[in-house]
Amino acid sequence: MPETQYHQLDQTAPEGGSGCIDILSPPPGTDPEDCLYVALHVHGAASVRRHGVSTVLAPGDLLIGTTAHPAGLLKDAECRMVHFRVPCFYLGVRHGDVRRTGGLMARGNEGIGSLASQVLRTLATQARAHRARPGNHLARSVSDIVAILVSELLEREGPEQASGAAELLARIRAHIEENLADPDLAPESIARSQHISVRYLHKLFQQDGTTVGQWVRQRRLDACRRELERPSRRQTSVSAVAHRWGFVSHSHFSRAFRDAYGVSPREWQAYAAQADDRSPAS
Repeated sequence: MPETQYHQLDQTAPEGGSGCIDILSPPPGTDPEDCLYVALHVHGAASVRRHGVSTVLAPGDLLIGTTAHPAGLLKDAECRMVHFRVPCFYLGVRHGDVRRTGGLMARGNEGIGSLASQVLRTLATQARAHRARPGNHLARSVSDIVAILVSELLEREGPEQASGAAELLARIRAHIEENLADPDLAPESIARSQHISVRYLHKLFQQDGTTVGQWVRQRRLDACRRELERPSRRQTSVSAVAHRWGFVSHSHFSRAFRDAYGVSPREWQAYAAQADDRSPAS
Protein backbone atom coordinates (compact mmCIF):
# COMPACT_ATOMS: atom_id res chain seq x y z
CA MET A 1 0.00 0.00 0.00
CA PRO A 2 1.44 3.45 -0.90
CA GLU A 3 2.91 5.53 1.94
CA THR A 4 0.34 8.28 1.37
CA GLN A 5 -2.46 5.80 2.02
CA TYR A 6 -0.69 4.63 5.20
CA HIS A 7 -0.70 8.24 6.37
CA GLN A 8 -4.38 8.72 5.54
CA LEU A 9 -5.33 5.54 7.35
CA ASP A 10 -3.18 6.45 10.33
CA GLN A 11 -5.05 9.72 10.64
CA THR A 12 -8.34 7.83 10.48
CA ALA A 13 -7.36 5.30 13.15
CA PRO A 14 -9.15 5.95 16.49
CA GLU A 15 -6.88 7.25 19.23
CA GLY A 16 -5.69 4.38 21.36
CA GLY A 17 -7.61 1.96 19.14
CA SER A 18 -10.78 2.42 21.20
CA GLY A 19 -13.14 3.83 18.59
CA CYS A 20 -14.64 2.31 15.46
CA ILE A 21 -15.84 3.36 12.06
CA ASP A 22 -19.45 2.26 11.67
CA ILE A 23 -19.78 0.69 8.23
CA LEU A 24 -23.58 0.81 8.53
CA SER A 25 -25.79 2.03 11.36
CA PRO A 26 -27.99 -0.56 13.09
CA PRO A 27 -31.50 -0.49 11.58
CA PRO A 28 -34.49 0.14 13.83
CA GLY A 29 -35.56 -2.79 15.97
CA THR A 30 -32.14 -4.46 16.13
CA ASP A 31 -29.79 -4.86 19.07
CA PRO A 32 -27.00 -2.27 18.61
CA GLU A 33 -24.62 -4.63 20.41
CA ASP A 34 -25.15 -7.43 17.89
CA CYS A 35 -22.19 -6.43 15.74
CA LEU A 36 -18.95 -7.78 14.35
CA TYR A 37 -15.69 -5.83 14.56
CA VAL A 38 -13.06 -5.78 11.83
CA ALA A 39 -9.51 -4.59 12.52
CA LEU A 40 -7.41 -3.60 9.50
CA HIS A 41 -3.66 -3.75 10.21
CA VAL A 42 -1.99 -0.62 8.80
CA HIS A 43 1.64 -0.79 9.91
CA GLY A 44 3.93 -1.72 12.77
CA ALA A 45 4.69 -5.07 14.37
CA ALA A 46 1.75 -7.24 15.40
CA SER A 47 0.88 -10.89 15.82
CA VAL A 48 -2.21 -12.82 16.81
CA ARG A 49 -2.34 -16.09 18.74
CA ARG A 50 -5.16 -18.44 17.81
CA HIS A 51 -5.57 -22.11 18.70
CA GLY A 52 -2.10 -22.11 20.26
CA VAL A 53 -0.37 -20.78 17.13
CA SER A 54 1.07 -17.26 16.75
CA THR A 55 0.83 -15.61 13.32
CA VAL A 56 2.69 -12.44 12.35
CA LEU A 57 0.39 -9.87 10.73
CA ALA A 58 1.27 -8.00 7.56
CA PRO A 59 -0.17 -4.63 6.52
CA GLY A 60 -3.62 -5.18 5.06
CA ASP A 61 -4.43 -8.27 7.13
CA LEU A 62 -7.82 -8.39 8.84
CA LEU A 63 -8.96 -9.60 12.25
CA ILE A 64 -12.68 -10.20 12.78
CA GLY A 65 -14.35 -10.77 16.14
CA THR A 66 -17.22 -9.93 18.44
CA THR A 67 -15.35 -7.28 20.45
CA ALA A 68 -13.48 -4.12 19.52
CA HIS A 69 -10.25 -5.61 20.84
CA PRO A 70 -9.22 -8.78 18.95
CA ALA A 71 -8.45 -11.72 21.21
CA GLY A 72 -4.86 -12.90 21.25
CA LEU A 73 -3.50 -9.73 19.62
CA LEU A 74 0.02 -8.59 20.52
CA LYS A 75 1.46 -5.37 19.06
CA ASP A 76 4.25 -2.88 19.59
CA ALA A 77 3.95 0.85 20.24
CA GLU A 78 4.29 1.64 16.52
CA CYS A 79 1.43 -0.61 15.49
CA ARG A 80 -1.58 1.11 13.94
CA MET A 81 -4.92 -0.50 13.12
CA VAL A 82 -8.19 0.88 11.83
CA HIS A 83 -11.27 -0.59 13.48
CA PHE A 84 -14.66 -1.05 11.82
CA ARG A 85 -18.03 -2.19 13.13
CA VAL A 86 -20.95 -3.64 11.19
CA PRO A 87 -24.28 -5.00 12.51
CA CYS A 88 -24.69 -8.75 12.05
CA PHE A 89 -28.09 -7.86 10.57
CA TYR A 90 -26.37 -6.93 7.30
CA LEU A 91 -23.97 -9.86 7.21
CA GLY A 92 -26.32 -12.83 7.32
CA VAL A 93 -24.04 -14.54 9.85
CA ARG A 94 -24.64 -15.42 13.48
CA HIS A 95 -22.82 -13.48 16.17
CA GLY A 96 -22.45 -16.71 18.16
CA ASP A 97 -20.70 -18.53 15.31
CA VAL A 98 -17.88 -16.01 15.26
CA ARG A 99 -17.70 -15.89 19.05
CA ARG A 100 -17.31 -19.67 19.25
CA THR A 101 -14.34 -19.60 16.87
CA GLY A 102 -12.54 -17.07 19.06
CA GLY A 103 -12.29 -14.66 16.14
CA LEU A 104 -11.26 -14.90 12.50
CA MET A 105 -8.22 -13.81 10.51
CA ALA A 106 -7.85 -13.09 6.79
CA ARG A 107 -4.74 -12.28 4.82
CA GLY A 108 -5.02 -8.98 3.00
CA ASN A 109 -3.13 -10.18 -0.08
CA GLU A 110 -5.15 -13.19 -1.15
CA GLY A 111 -8.68 -14.12 -2.19
CA ILE A 112 -11.70 -12.35 -0.73
CA GLY A 113 -9.47 -11.04 2.06
CA SER A 114 -7.58 -8.94 -0.47
CA LEU A 115 -10.78 -7.44 -1.85
CA ALA A 116 -12.17 -6.77 1.63
CA SER A 117 -8.92 -5.12 2.71
CA GLN A 118 -8.91 -2.81 -0.33
CA VAL A 119 -12.50 -1.64 0.07
CA LEU A 120 -12.06 -1.09 3.80
CA ARG A 121 -9.04 1.10 3.08
CA THR A 122 -11.14 3.09 0.63
CA LEU A 123 -13.95 3.44 3.14
CA ALA A 124 -11.55 4.51 5.89
CA THR A 125 -9.94 7.26 3.82
CA GLN A 126 -13.30 8.84 2.98
CA ALA A 127 -14.32 11.18 5.77
CA ARG A 128 -17.96 10.86 4.75
CA ALA A 129 -17.90 7.14 5.50
CA HIS A 130 -18.16 7.69 9.26
CA ARG A 131 -21.55 6.59 10.52
CA ALA A 132 -22.60 5.68 7.00
CA ARG A 133 -26.20 4.68 6.42
CA PRO A 134 -27.77 2.07 4.11
CA GLY A 135 -28.10 4.75 1.43
CA ASN A 136 -24.33 4.84 1.06
CA HIS A 137 -23.57 2.52 -1.86
CA LEU A 138 -19.92 2.05 -0.89
CA ALA A 139 -20.87 1.11 2.67
CA ARG A 140 -23.40 -1.45 1.42
CA SER A 141 -20.84 -2.93 -0.95
CA VAL A 142 -18.26 -3.16 1.84
CA SER A 143 -20.83 -4.89 4.04
CA ASP A 144 -21.60 -7.44 1.32
CA ILE A 145 -17.90 -8.21 0.79
CA VAL A 146 -17.29 -8.59 4.52
CA ALA A 147 -20.30 -10.93 4.69
CA ILE A 148 -18.81 -13.13 1.97
CA LEU A 149 -15.43 -13.13 3.69
CA VAL A 150 -16.86 -14.04 7.11
CA SER A 151 -18.93 -16.86 5.64
CA GLU A 152 -15.88 -18.23 3.85
CA LEU A 153 -13.73 -18.03 6.98
CA LEU A 154 -16.39 -19.73 9.08
CA GLU A 155 -16.53 -22.60 6.62
CA ARG A 156 -12.77 -23.04 6.95
CA GLU A 157 -13.07 -22.99 10.74
CA GLY A 158 -15.57 -25.84 10.67
CA PRO A 159 -14.57 -29.34 11.76
CA GLU A 160 -11.90 -30.82 9.51
CA GLN A 161 -14.33 -33.50 8.48
CA ALA A 162 -14.48 -33.09 4.77
CA SER A 163 -17.01 -35.80 5.28
CA GLY A 164 -19.61 -36.67 2.72
CA ALA A 165 -22.23 -35.14 5.03
CA ALA A 166 -20.48 -31.74 5.12
CA GLU A 167 -20.02 -31.68 1.36
CA LEU A 168 -23.60 -32.77 0.81
CA LEU A 169 -24.92 -30.02 3.10
CA ALA A 170 -22.90 -27.46 1.12
CA ARG A 171 -24.43 -28.72 -2.14
CA ILE A 172 -27.91 -28.60 -0.63
CA ARG A 173 -27.43 -24.98 0.46
CA ALA A 174 -26.17 -24.07 -3.01
CA HIS A 175 -29.28 -25.68 -4.50
CA ILE A 176 -31.49 -23.71 -2.14
CA GLU A 177 -29.77 -20.44 -3.09
CA GLU A 178 -30.31 -21.15 -6.77
CA ASN A 179 -34.00 -21.90 -6.25
CA LEU A 180 -35.08 -19.41 -3.57
CA ALA A 181 -37.55 -17.74 -5.92
CA ASP A 182 -39.36 -21.02 -6.55
CA PRO A 183 -42.51 -21.05 -4.36
CA ASP A 184 -42.55 -24.84 -4.60
CA LEU A 185 -39.12 -25.17 -2.98
CA ALA A 186 -39.73 -27.62 -0.14
CA PRO A 187 -37.96 -30.44 1.73
CA GLU A 188 -39.39 -32.99 -0.70
CA SER A 189 -38.05 -31.26 -3.82
CA ILE A 190 -34.73 -30.47 -2.16
CA ALA A 191 -34.21 -34.08 -1.06
CA ARG A 192 -35.20 -35.32 -4.50
CA SER A 193 -32.64 -33.05 -6.19
CA GLN A 194 -29.86 -34.63 -4.09
CA HIS A 195 -31.19 -38.20 -4.29
CA ILE A 196 -31.59 -38.53 -0.53
CA SER A 197 -34.54 -39.12 1.77
CA VAL A 198 -36.45 -36.27 3.39
CA ARG A 199 -35.63 -37.78 6.76
CA TYR A 200 -31.89 -37.63 6.07
CA LEU A 201 -32.25 -34.06 4.80
CA HIS A 202 -33.84 -33.01 8.09
CA LYS A 203 -31.10 -34.81 10.02
CA LEU A 204 -28.36 -32.88 8.18
CA PHE A 205 -29.88 -29.52 9.12
CA GLN A 206 -30.63 -30.60 12.70
CA GLN A 207 -26.95 -31.43 13.16
CA ASP A 208 -26.21 -27.87 12.03
CA GLY A 209 -28.57 -26.42 14.65
CA THR A 210 -31.48 -25.44 12.41
CA THR A 211 -34.22 -26.87 10.19
CA VAL A 212 -34.70 -26.92 6.43
CA GLY A 213 -37.71 -24.64 6.68
CA GLN A 214 -35.90 -22.11 8.90
CA TRP A 215 -32.92 -22.00 6.57
CA VAL A 216 -35.02 -21.45 3.44
CA ARG A 217 -37.18 -18.82 5.14
CA GLN A 218 -34.17 -16.86 6.45
CA ARG A 219 -32.42 -16.86 3.08
CA ARG A 220 -35.62 -15.61 1.41
CA LEU A 221 -36.04 -12.92 4.05
CA ASP A 222 -32.44 -11.79 3.55
CA ALA A 223 -33.04 -11.55 -0.20
CA CYS A 224 -36.21 -9.52 0.33
CA ARG A 225 -34.49 -7.21 2.80
CA ARG A 226 -31.69 -6.46 0.34
CA GLU A 227 -34.12 -5.85 -2.51
CA LEU A 228 -36.38 -3.56 -0.48
CA GLU A 229 -33.46 -1.27 0.37
CA ARG A 230 -32.31 -0.81 -3.22
CA PRO A 231 -33.20 2.57 -4.76
CA SER A 232 -34.05 0.83 -8.05
CA ARG A 233 -36.76 -1.15 -6.23
CA ARG A 234 -38.16 1.76 -4.28
CA GLN A 235 -41.33 1.88 -6.41
CA THR A 236 -41.86 -1.88 -6.22
CA SER A 237 -44.59 -3.00 -3.83
CA VAL A 238 -43.73 -5.10 -0.81
CA SER A 239 -46.10 -7.81 -2.05
CA ALA A 240 -44.28 -7.99 -5.40
CA VAL A 241 -40.90 -8.39 -3.71
CA ALA A 242 -42.26 -11.08 -1.38
CA HIS A 243 -43.81 -12.98 -4.28
CA ARG A 244 -40.58 -12.70 -6.29
CA TRP A 245 -38.72 -14.56 -3.54
CA GLY A 246 -41.17 -17.38 -3.05
CA PHE A 247 -43.55 -16.04 -0.38
CA VAL A 248 -47.11 -16.88 -1.37
CA SER A 249 -48.88 -15.17 1.55
CA HIS A 250 -48.25 -11.45 2.09
CA SER A 251 -49.42 -11.59 5.71
CA HIS A 252 -47.13 -14.54 6.45
CA PHE A 253 -44.22 -12.69 4.87
CA SER A 254 -44.89 -9.52 6.89
CA ARG A 255 -45.02 -11.48 10.17
CA ALA A 256 -41.85 -13.41 9.36
CA PHE A 257 -40.01 -10.23 8.35
CA ARG A 258 -40.96 -8.44 11.58
CA ASP A 259 -40.02 -11.47 13.67
CA ALA A 260 -36.61 -11.63 11.97
CA TYR A 261 -35.71 -7.93 11.85
CA GLY A 262 -37.95 -6.15 14.36
CA VAL A 263 -39.60 -3.91 11.76
CA SER A 264 -42.22 -4.41 9.07
CA PRO A 265 -41.19 -4.63 5.39
CA ARG A 266 -42.76 -1.20 4.72
CA GLU A 267 -40.94 0.34 7.68
CA TRP A 268 -37.64 -1.10 6.44
CA GLN A 269 -38.26 0.20 2.90
CA ALA A 270 -39.09 3.65 4.28
CA TYR A 271 -36.02 3.62 6.53
CA ALA A 272 -33.74 2.80 3.59
CA ALA A 273 -35.36 5.56 1.49
CA GLN A 274 -34.84 8.14 4.25
CA ALA A 275 -31.23 7.04 4.63
CA ASP A 276 -30.69 7.53 0.89
CA ASP A 277 -32.07 11.07 1.16
CA ARG A 278 -29.79 11.87 4.11
CA SER A 279 -26.62 10.40 2.62
CA PRO A 280 -24.21 12.82 0.92
CA ALA A 281 -23.45 12.25 -2.73
CA SER A 282 -20.52 9.94 -3.26
